[in-house]
Amino acid sequence: MTLPPTRCICAFLLIGFLGLGVGGPEGWAQEASSVSVARVQYSGGGDWYSDEKSLSQLFAFAQQHTLLDLPPREEVVELTTDKLFTFPYLYLTGHGNITLSAAEAERLRRYLLQGGFLHIDDNYGLDEHIRPELEKVFPEKKLVEVPFDHSIYNVPYDFSDGLPKIHEHDGKTPKGYGYFDENGRLMVFYTVETDLGDGWDPASVHDNPPEKRRAALRMGTNILTYAMTH
Repeated sequence: MTLPPTRCICAFLLIGFLGLGVGGPEGWAQEASSVSVARVQYSGGGDWYSDEKSLSQLFAFAQQHTLLDLPPREEVVELTTDKLFTFPYLYLTGHGNITLSAAEAERLRRYLLQGGFLHIDDNYGLDEHIRPELEKVFPEKKLVEVPFDHSIYNVPYDFSDGLPKIHEHDGKTPKGYGYFDENGRLMVFYTVETDLGDGWDPASVHDNPPEKRRAALRMGTNILTYAMTH
């Protein structure tokens, strides 16, 4: 299978803009949605819909500052639908519980191993619930901290000291964890103790200082860039 058209276009544009090479994954459905990013709707009672305006704000910023070709807003997808395989980028967030059935875990595993990318952003309260569910997806793998020299921290914006701290909450250091495939591609990027989504939301929602919001949007642009070019 081949890359969805939207991912091919984004990758092509970014090669010219950033000088990146594209390692196109195999395994994608031929018929793809014109929208390249989807928010995961999950079961378990958690607020999968939180920060509802965040992604549209991120898309607008990324389009203004890069050559990424992005939609006005995200779509919503359940892991049980075939449409899952038309999106190169999935986003998952929330404050509380999440439950994946065995079938959902298997489909997510297949999606990721076939070239998909999942960004999980802990909106504070998700961490204790998401980790056991990820173990269902990759029981043979361990979440590992993504090193600061990885391109997700460095292209196009420099975050060589790691994730920015957007909301203090408990004051702990932000961490970025991931699962890598056998070729070294980052399949899952899990951001903890940062709350990027709150920083992407309109400034009026959380009253974030401009420098915090800018840092969140820049880091989000790095994540989009990586997902669309690997």
